[in-house]
Amino acid sequence: MEPIILASSSPRRQEILKLLNIPFKVVMPEIDESQPDDVTTEKLPEYLATRKVDAVARSMPVGLELPWILGADTLIELDGKIYGKPRDQEQAVQFLQELQGKTHRVLTGLALYNGTLHFVSTRTVISQVTFAPMTREEIDWYIGTGDWHGAAGGYRIQGLASCFIKTITGTNSAVVGLPIFELYDMLKEQGYALIE
Repeated sequence: MEPIILASSSPRRQEILKLLNIPFKVVMPEIDESQPDDVTTEKLPEYLATRKVDAVARSMPVGLELPWILGADTLIELDGKIYGKPRDQEQAVQFLQELQGKTHRVLTGLALYNGTLHFVSTRTVISQVTFAPMTREEIDWYIGTGDWHGAAGGYRIQGLASCFIKTITGTNSAVVGLPIFELYDMLKEQGYALIE
């Protein structure tokens, strides 16, 4: 199987590639993740995933043949407000107070660069996650576990936050940040031999 460059340091995305037995190397892109005025919320994750792929491609030595580069970006949205990674514990509490008892959207964008065809394919997957109502004591307990660090919206669905997730419309892998079905479909479409 051909190795893929993963334009992300997310341990969850790495775990999914390992699950699929895809050899990969992590190269962290440096990009501005702010939202341009002409990019809608629905298109932002796909836009940022593409920027990550582009940043990694540009960071490679000139003349190096680039194989596959995979970028992904996930954001959480509720009532038009985007929830990124909380900057501190206080903001993580605020995020959970706003998300608890409600259904929010998780948007994950994928960008896959095919070095043979010099082509980037993209997809956006939208899932819905419903939190059960949470007491302040439950929020404080969850925040105290530290599980919120570095997670969009201040929670990890594959961690202890699952105690409070009532329903998911979509797939766990999409909410985690790397939708397996869509990734497999994109790789297959581009001629990447996943099944040997």
